[in-house]
Amino acid sequence: MNQGDVARLAEAAREQGRLGLDTEFMPEGRYRPLLCLVQIAAGGEVAVLDPLDGVDPAPLAEVLADPGVEIVLHAGRQDVAILRREWRTTFTNVFDTQVSAGFAGFSAQAGYNGLLHDVLRIRLPKTASFTRWDARPLTEEQLAYARGDVEHLLALADDIQGRLAERGRLEWAREECVAIAEATDERDPDEVWRRLPRVSGLDPRERAVARELAAWRERSAAREDRPVGAILRDPTVVELAKRQPLGRRELSQIRGITPDVVRRRGEDIVQAIERGKRGEPIRLEEGDRAPTEAVDGPTIALAESLVRTRAQEAGLAYELIAARADLAPVVVAARRGHTEPDVRTLRGWRRELVGAELIELLAGRRRLGVGPGGRVQVDEA
Repeated sequence: MNQGDVARLAEAAREQGRLGLDTEFMPEGRYRPLLCLVQIAAGGEVAVLDPLDGVDPAPLAEVLADPGVEIVLHAGRQDVAILRREWRTTFTNVFDTQVSAGFAGFSAQAGYNGLLHDVLRIRLPKTASFTRWDARPLTEEQLAYARGDVEHLLALADDIQGRLAERGRLEWAREECVAIAEATDERDPDEVWRRLPRVSGLDPRERAVARELAAWRERSAAREDRPVGAILRDPTVVELAKRQPLGRRELSQIRGITPDVVRRRGEDIVQAIERGKRGEPIRLEEGDRAPTEAVDGPTIALAESLVRTRAQEAGLAYELIAARADLAPVVVAARRGHTEPDVRTLRGWRRELVGAELIELLAGRRRLGVGPGGRVQVDEA
């Protein structure tokens, strides 16, 4: 694909107001995934762009940021994040067929091949999915596989959009796709500590040490282009924050700290620990704590029953509406008499569908029972 082809595809996408998009990348052994291929469907043509051959993607990058062009993807969060970074672009008008399929009665985690079969009765071979996309030259099998990932993407989107329009769910799906358009793989080194396992169980001083260790690890991984786990694994970072060794000898007593780590990184680790000890202790805000108590378990299950009932009635995938991480804060806030937490189930179309009713249930103004046919029935209390 040469520079003229890139410009021609960009112009076709603008004329049609649509572009199908997919990528192939290699995440293994790197800090961030390496972009290896970009597949484009526009103007009745399917093309494969090789980012490793030096072609300037600027015309297509401008199209991705054009609100007048709908960018169609499947499970496109990582595609968006990679292209946002590599092509220095933004996305403003995204339609994700995986997300949107959940509003049309399919699974919210449906794979592309399975959804193609269920919707269009097309089945594609997936023989090249785990091949080396960074190796050159690419094989004919790889190129055929890559083309197949976008060849029917626009037709799939057309069918799903038609189903959603009939159900009055198209705008709900578009609202949900906004989050895909905003996806990024950029990470703030000073905030990555919050993802460490059991970090809420650390005391304020230990959390400050964990923050410094995680920030050092993140910057080291970025500089060396290695996965963060290749620098130090998460459990080792947490254990270091608890034990706070003072030197190389104490470091070597901690699980996950090999002699090579002590030799190459020991001084940096000790310095990060010292910075954390001198820093301001980190006290978690109320919303960061794990607030559930034993009494909340049955109530969360009751809330889940309501949400599943309304999801089933609306023909929506339950996962689009809530997860335990959404329902638990709502239940705890209701028990404590606090204001509503800022969770997705209580915002936008979800509140319209079930969120407001969930608040009523937890306030004792709704009750659940078993109605005719064994279905859950919701009544006023």
